[in-house]
Amino acid sequence: MKTTPPERRDTPAGFTLVELLVVIAIIAILAGMLLPGIARAKVNAQRARAKQEINDIVSAIKGYEADYSRLPATNTTPAGDFTFGYVPTGGTPPPFTTAVANNSDVIAILMDLEYFGSGTATLNKDHVRNPQRHKLLNAKTASGSGEPGVGSNGNYLDPWGSQYVITLDMNYDEKARDSFYARKSVSAPTPVGQSGLNGLFNPTTGGNTDEFEANAPFMVWSQGQDKSSDPTGKPADKGLNKDNILSWVQ
Repeated sequence: MKTTPPERRDTPAGFTLVELLVVIAIIAILAGMLLPGIARAKVNAQRARAKQEINDIVSAIKGYEADYSRLPATNTTPAGDFTFGYVPTGGTPPPFTTAVANNSDVIAILMDLEYFGSGTATLNKDHVRNPQRHKLLNAKTASGSGEPGVGSNGNYLDPWGSQYVITLDMNYDEKARDSFYARKSVSAPTPVGQSGLNGLFNPTTGGNTDEFEANAPFMVWSQGQDKSSDPTGKPADKGLNKDNILSWVQ
């Protein structure tokens, strides 16, 4: 009996090793081209968010000052200007400035908080520092420790997890002297003069002192994506200080 052999079907060959390596190399090249752009876009979005949150803090301080004819701080705040949220290390503190590590007191007043998320009473308990009970700042609650937003301790953190720095003109001369930016090592131009970097000014002739100040009753800033600032080694427009985001510079 005559039998018919089964029909032969040609199957396509798989990728060779060389072809696979070429594909992998192309994917790696494309990833190398795309990832830096994605990272830059993320940082740009974070910086835009930080600028908006800084503007919100500024607006809240202005609103508080309009309501109460004073700035949002405690009665015991020294007569000199006061910086909340950052204490520079190294060097001698600038004259007529005081700094504390937390911004929670200012935030509690602006948000009209009587208790922090931890349950600890704020300096605004019974609304003593915000008797009209105006919630002037609507800041998001942080999802966890060190996350952006207002944490359970009341500190307001920027998109990179550092506190927003807030300086208030507590001697009410309409000039704010920040404990970091007042330093000539940070704000003095080259050569040294009274007109400093980022629009600051030193009232002392020659500008060779740590008295650079803003022509405004408050200053708000973020340390930016590097989460660091250098009070002694680099000026404001270089190194770790270059990426700082400042309320008085648009």
